[in-house]
Amino acid sequence: MMQVKPELEIEKQLINQLVTGESQWTYREDLKTEEQLWDNFFEKLAQNNVALLADHPLTEQEKRQIQNQLNFVSYYDAAKWLVGENGIAKVEVQREDASLGTIRLSVIWRDNIAAGKSSYEVVNQVERDKANPLDQDRRLDVTLLINGLPMIQIELKSSQAAFIDAFHQIKKYDREGKFRGIYSSLQMFVVTNKVDTRYIAAARENKLNKQFLTKWVDKDNHPVTNLTSFAHEVLSIPRAHQMAMQYSVIDDSKKALILLRPYQIHAIEAVQEASRQQASGYVWHTTGSGKTLTSYKVARNLLQIPSIQKTIFVVDRRDLDQQTTSSFLSYATNDVIDIDETDNTHDLVKRLGSNDKRVVVTTIQKIATMMRKFEQGLYQRDADKIKGLRVAFVVDECHRAVTPQTQKDIKAFFPQSLWYGFTGTPIFKENKRQQVGDLAQTTQQQYGDRLHEYTVKEAIHDAAVLGFKVDYRNTLITDKSEDDIPDTVYEDEEHMLEVLDAIINKSRQQLGFQKGVGKTYNALLTVKSIPQAQAYYDLLKKVKVGETRVKVSERVKQVLPDFPKVTITYSVTENEEDSRVNQDHMKQVLEDYNQEFDTHFTMANLRGFNTDVNNRLARKQDKYLYRNEQLDLVIVVNRLLTGFDAPCLSTLFIDRKPMQPQDLIQAFSRTNRIFDSSKTYGHIITFQKPIAFKEAVDNALKLYSNGGENDVLAPSWEEEKRNFLRSCSDFQNLITDDPEEGLQIEQISTPELRKLAKAYQVFDKYLASIRVYKEYDEEEIYAQTGLSAEELEVYLGFYQNILAELKSRRDDGDEDGEPLDIHYELESIQVDEINYAYILTLIQSLIEQGRSQEKNLSAQDREAVDTYIQSLEKTNPNLAQIITELWRQVQANPESYRGQSIANILDQMIEAVIQQHIQVFSKRWYVGEDELRYYVEHYRKGAKKQLGESQLTKSQRYQDYKIEVADALNPLLYKKQIKEACKQLVEEVIEPLRVGR
Repeated sequence: MMQVKPELEIEKQLINQLVTGESQWTYREDLKTEEQLWDNFFEKLAQNNVALLADHPLTEQEKRQIQNQLNFVSYYDAAKWLVGENGIAKVEVQREDASLGTIRLSVIWRDNIAAGKSSYEVVNQVERDKANPLDQDRRLDVTLLINGLPMIQIELKSSQAAFIDAFHQIKKYDREGKFRGIYSSLQMFVVTNKVDTRYIAAARENKLNKQFLTKWVDKDNHPVTNLTSFAHEVLSIPRAHQMAMQYSVIDDSKKALILLRPYQIHAIEAVQEASRQQASGYVWHTTGSGKTLTSYKVARNLLQIPSIQKTIFVVDRRDLDQQTTSSFLSYATNDVIDIDETDNTHDLVKRLGSNDKRVVVTTIQKIATMMRKFEQGLYQRDADKIKGLRVAFVVDECHRAVTPQTQKDIKAFFPQSLWYGFTGTPIFKENKRQQVGDLAQTTQQQYGDRLHEYTVKEAIHDAAVLGFKVDYRNTLITDKSEDDIPDTVYEDEEHMLEVLDAIINKSRQQLGFQKGVGKTYNALLTVKSIPQAQAYYDLLKKVKVGETRVKVSERVKQVLPDFPKVTITYSVTENEEDSRVNQDHMKQVLEDYNQEFDTHFTMANLRGFNTDVNNRLARKQDKYLYRNEQLDLVIVVNRLLTGFDAPCLSTLFIDRKPMQPQDLIQAFSRTNRIFDSSKTYGHIITFQKPIAFKEAVDNALKLYSNGGENDVLAPSWEEEKRNFLRSCSDFQNLITDDPEEGLQIEQISTPELRKLAKAYQVFDKYLASIRVYKEYDEEEIYAQTGLSAEELEVYLGFYQNILAELKSRRDDGDEDGEPLDIHYELESIQVDEINYAYILTLIQSLIEQGRSQEKNLSAQDREAVDTYIQSLEKTNPNLAQIITELWRQVQANPESYRGQSIANILDQMIEAVIQQHIQVFSKRWYVGEDELRYYVEHYRKGAKKQLGESQLTKSQRYQDYKIEVADALNPLLYKKQIKEACKQLVEEVIEPLRVGR
């Protein structure tokens, strides 16, 4: 039997590896407390600032000044500070001796790697005291210090535990405040169970998402998961210094730190090496793997090479108008990057003619305009200087952003230029451009050798993106071969209605309806032409109001009564033949959109409309997490099919002929961004010529996955069904007790319980998976497995009881058996939640129906509403109680409610109940009612600090509480209990009442 090494032995081996051989790490066994870490830090600070401190060492008061500056509110703030001034992070000290003035001390150097000003130390088992009486003291496993500041925190588990346990331990430590003080400078977390190792950017507990735990791969994309190999590749110097200081990006819009993935780092280093050799080339990184971020960092890091004077980042005009500009602005806020986002060519000339080493982001169109003006004799003084620049061009989406002819012209103007292209879909000889003289036909001919590749196959394997599930559907019943079917058939309204029926009524699983209101996914529908897109938009409006044979099903309305919320986006020109029709239709679209979302777009600001559509579809801002701000479907021709990033977009519906291989993969890749545990594939549903489409998809995947097309696509129905049946059998065979009698959990050993839990997780995974296939038939599955809905509930109960028992046994030291993710999120659980808005719609329609037909509500009508309220009671009993009272009043006197908004009446009733809760809470805890109301109205779930929290604290009347309450808490516990009770009031009482509003 294999000997399992305990955590402390693994820790000892890691430290030994880090400090021996060529490593520059030094083990500091003497540093075990925060006080000792601060003393060590001040020693390093003094050593690096001898000239400034001279004969006047820092006083205790001055050290406290520095400690206050380095006690960061967030890891994001620490990252911003580490950017420093010209790569040097500094602290400012007002000398206690006023005659010495104010000095700025250098703390850490971004680019001083393994040199005289950088020191590297390893500490372990550092004591962290409890932050409040209800927590406990902790010891942190291994911390890596650079110049005395913690930069990388490593948490270890034995190989019998899952590495995810170490991740949850990190989250727990952050929640308990263990990473405050000197530890607030952390930039990277590493979690491992020795055989599996991952890293992630430092973030607060509520922002740490296990979906973004990253495994390391070498430059050939081979995984490096063993701790020993990982430490050699990542934790050695210079790499560890680079990870903390150079291979990170600060996202100002999300207020977050981003650590680059390994393939991004290998690409950056490959480009740097090529530039040193004065060679151009291209990087093939699959769509969705973060190309824009990689190319941004490449553009930034090229400036570190002395021979390069300027870096010009070239984007397509459409990209500059949309997401790339906002991404770059967000990344560049804390960096030395100029963004040229104006239409003024003069600004471009000015930036290129300046003496700064800067990155300029611009469009190929502006460069062409600048060159034309030079030819016309304008800006001659600048022209000669700019023409002589040693410049590096970085081209995003290089397969389309710069044509071979345009690049040839620019190269002639910039004879000392290097070119680096980034693309997810290179042009190969198999899909090469048409020959035009001696112009390049492939990406390699245009840019040079491939410097690094990371295909969709590797990205899926590394969980950087999702695989694709392609469903080839056919709306036609005909004996004709596909080649003989005329295109006009697909313009017929019957075909279009079949497509819309599939989108609206038969894609609930793909669109995540089981997740509930505000959490569903969204989709794109792409068609062949603008007129076809307009026809779909108009027809879908008719479907929504019930004017066609296809209607929105009751099952859909129960979850989302307003589904689908849809818009359309296309180019509107002034002079083309169809421009008047397109403009008139777009005016109606804008009117619909403005009414739906309370916006005010006109034809004069279509760019603003398109940006709003992008933001609403991407849902990256908090406001779009609410149903009233969400879009479900956008109809396009080609827009948004390349370069658009929306992790919550799960499905692409295609009603057009197959596109070129590069265009197919680009379009598919809108759907396969990592989002949450329920989104397991990017769904593609086609509606034309299934045989031809499958052939086109197979060819495209062969071309762009390096022969790994089987790894890219979801398993076939037959294969996945076999997997499910096997997992079901495996789980059922482990249950020896009669399910009706329950499991005798206390009598089952820990290894057996772990095996049961693991088997259920596999079963759950495959059950969730088969439900998205069109072949899925619940009754058939129940018949084959002997399962029933009731038995599934019993199994779920078993699993939850097993988990609870395992958690209670974790302190027993009984960890035998295979690793188990005890925090596994169930995927197959259906949230059959009735949206209360649907109930209100039904009540409103019944009231109006009663008026129009001059009759009272029928027994059948009443029964329908009662049934839906009973369903709501299962998931939201407090809200159901209020609606029940409203329904009672309506039935008693329906005439008095006619002409009124039932939704508004319910809102008033809900707010009255909420005010009652606030008054009761205020009296019970002796806090200000107005202050509590403000706190409640501005509460943000997961936030460490709530708006109005300090005012609420000031309003506390502890002395009154102490006099009136017999078993009063002490002041410290009183404040803590109020905070917890407030959270409970908002999250468990008030928010459920306001759900969906």
